[in-house]
Amino acid sequence: MCGIIGYVGPLQARDVVLDGLTQLEYRGYDSAGMALLTEEGIYLRKKVGQVSSLRSICTEDVDSHCGIGHTRWATHGGVTDANAHPHVVGRVVLLHNGIIENYHAISVQFGFEGLATSETDTEVAAQLINYYYDKTNDPYQAIRNAIRIIDGSYAFCIMFDDRPGTIYAVRNVSPMVATTASQGAFIASDVTALIPYSKDYFVVPEHHILTITADGIRVETMDGEEVQPEILSVNWDVEAAQKGGYPHFMLKEIHEQPEVFRKTIRPRLNNGLPDFSQESIPDDIFRECTHIQVIACGTAMYAGMVGRAIMEKELRIPVTVSIASEFRYDTPLMDQHTLVIVVSQSGETIDTLAALRLAKECGCKVLSIVNVKGSSIARESDYVLYTHAGPEIAVASTKAYMVQLAVLYLITARMALVRKKDSEEAVRAFITSLEKAPDMIEQIMALDETIRKQAEKLAFAHDAFYIGRGMDYAFSLEGALKLKEISYIHAEAYAAGELKHGTIALIEPGVPVIALATQDKIFAKTISNIREVKARDAYVILITKEGADVSDDVYDIHLEIPIEDDRFTVFPCAVILQLLAYYTAYAKGYDMDKPRNLAKSVTVE
Repeated sequence: MCGIIGYVGPLQARDVVLDGLTQLEYRGYDSAGMALLTEEGIYLRKKVGQVSSLRSICTEDVDSHCGIGHTRWATHGGVTDANAHPHVVGRVVLLHNGIIENYHAISVQFGFEGLATSETDTEVAAQLINYYYDKTNDPYQAIRNAIRIIDGSYAFCIMFDDRPGTIYAVRNVSPMVATTASQGAFIASDVTALIPYSKDYFVVPEHHILTITADGIRVETMDGEEVQPEILSVNWDVEAAQKGGYPHFMLKEIHEQPEVFRKTIRPRLNNGLPDFSQESIPDDIFRECTHIQVIACGTAMYAGMVGRAIMEKELRIPVTVSIASEFRYDTPLMDQHTLVIVVSQSGETIDTLAALRLAKECGCKVLSIVNVKGSSIARESDYVLYTHAGPEIAVASTKAYMVQLAVLYLITARMALVRKKDSEEAVRAFITSLEKAPDMIEQIMALDETIRKQAEKLAFAHDAFYIGRGMDYAFSLEGALKLKEISYIHAEAYAAGELKHGTIALIEPGVPVIALATQDKIFAKTISNIREVKARDAYVILITKEGADVSDDVYDIHLEIPIEDDRFTVFPCAVILQLLAYYTAYAKGYDMDKPRNLAKSVTVE
């Protein structure tokens, strides 16, 4: 969600901070702010809107080599200049990603009520640190005292107006990374902001205090013991986080899917069979489990639902997919025989992280599928399978979904082999079909113009319905999510067989129905359901395999995917549904990279 950047060094801090905030815009935000330490005091600017709006009010000549910046996604308090970060209280300048759960109790206990200039929980944290700093004049002691009292998630960057050239940082749950380079020392919520300066970074350890100066970064425990963090490296450069000639990141990332799919599966194949030995994942966790529990949110959860369909079909083992935000408040049935698969693009999704911790408390082995090295979910899992999607900048996930599916299919194949559900020959055939997916995706790109024309018609719709049976229904859920999150059209996915049980009442003349009929076993049944909506004058966009036996009175537009085993139709279907959503939003004139109210990484509950 919120973006954080901090810098100390020889460069002009204003330029580094503003450029860093621009790099972090994709995370989602509604206001931006910056604070610089100067010889004249604190230079503070905050503005509702985009980083460009903040940049427009930072035109003065300001000589500063130490500063912090923030893009805010509103939680406590509305979208106002006053609520934007950073906050200044006394000698303290503070910005924050997360939620302070006991902010009201702190405000009452310390008599801060009525003193705030904003409606935020963050200002209470600044008040508390300033309170202790006034008593001790020791930044470390002030931070330690405050952290002992604060409950919640937080990534704090803190400056004191009488401590020039120094930024302090501390975190709990909320993500934060840091690096040093020839240009100075940097801290951020995301490696994307660090890439212009260094490919090496470290994840800020929880409950440690960082002291950031032009000379470097000191990391110490709450007891003052210095520690050396593990240095990680990214395998992509700054160009990978640029549009590369595409009008939007989302379209670029759709077109990157064949490449990242191949990068994700090829290193895990050995003699035509899936092999996780490089990740040191033992076969025992696949062989001995009696139940699989998938935990995820949003698009990752819909990838999990496709994973469940393929796993139960191939493995004949119970698979449950749970929404992470609900999971920890249920009474999940799991034990040491449950394999928990956690799926998250960022590896920082707070609900998913909390669910992971609950699973470990229950004695489960946890295997995570994440895209970001060293992320919280990756570090706290027993085993990790990294997807190799590179940076995904658009808020609406496309290539991350694709590679999450690829890894779930690889896990299925490995489990089928070690549990002796399939022979080596059968698993090799499965993998051969999986390796064809990038080629099928590239074939779908040829439908680009046809899909764009259909999207122009969808742009006028107020509602849209996606229907399918079996695995097609699982695909439909993600398709509907894509349309609603970037075009703001009300879109819902329904199991086609459930239409007559109530949903068909919503069908009106001209309403778009995107119908998937790619599963041979239930093709005829699905077509019958499509006839039901067509009989009520719905506008039907039908997706089938090439050469499917279907009369032209069933649809208004017919899109075909390459002929392939039913189990693998998700890959071309996903691209059609992504492009349909993209071009619908494009026709409506929206910025699909930054849909309203949404954030790329959900790091608050």
